[in-house]
Amino acid sequence: MAERSTAGRPGRWRSGAESRQRILETARALFRQHGFGGTTVRAVATEAGVDPAMVFYFFGTKQGLFSAALEMPPHVPPAIEAVFEGGLAGVGERLVRTLVENMDRSDRSPLATLTRSAPTHDQSQALLREFIAREITARLTALLDTPDAEVRAGMVNVQLLGLTVARYIVRIEPIASAPVEELVARFGPVVQHCLTGPPAA
Repeated sequence: MAERSTAGRPGRWRSGAESRQRILETARALFRQHGFGGTTVRAVATEAGVDPAMVFYFFGTKQGLFSAALEMPPHVPPAIEAVFEGGLAGVGERLVRTLVENMDRSDRSPLATLTRSAPTHDQSQALLREFIAREITARLTALLDTPDAEVRAGMVNVQLLGLTVARYIVRIEPIASAPVEELVARFGPVVQHCLTGPPAA
């Protein structure tokens, strides 16, 4: 494959870069239309006019392609995995800590980027919903054993999105400049209550 060797071959490098960008643009469109589950690597490759092997060469896996479509920094997926490793106990604090620490590290984190653009871009809205549904809502719902699990997970999303908008988009003080530990201490129990507090009367 020409894209595997770029040293001293600027023409091939440009071709590889163009192919990668075309794959990304195609993937964003298909993920928007069909979601993660309804989009295959083969479909992306066909639409982009490349071999499926090229998609795997650039992005490794379908999840890697989706992460790239979200412009997700490489440290974010492992951080999300760590949130769910401890089960329900303390998950509220872990969620808040992971959100704030990772968004503080990069204002191009997927949630920050998509939250900024979602109100005016249908594609951003779709990718944001897909990301939250797969990585947060579905996994929280699976941890719970209650009839209202989806509602509880949805309330967590409200808390996290509200914190994101206040700290990174609108920059409301004192939330915008509060230390991470203070936000964890204050918002962590709120998120935990959404998940494990008594059901609504």
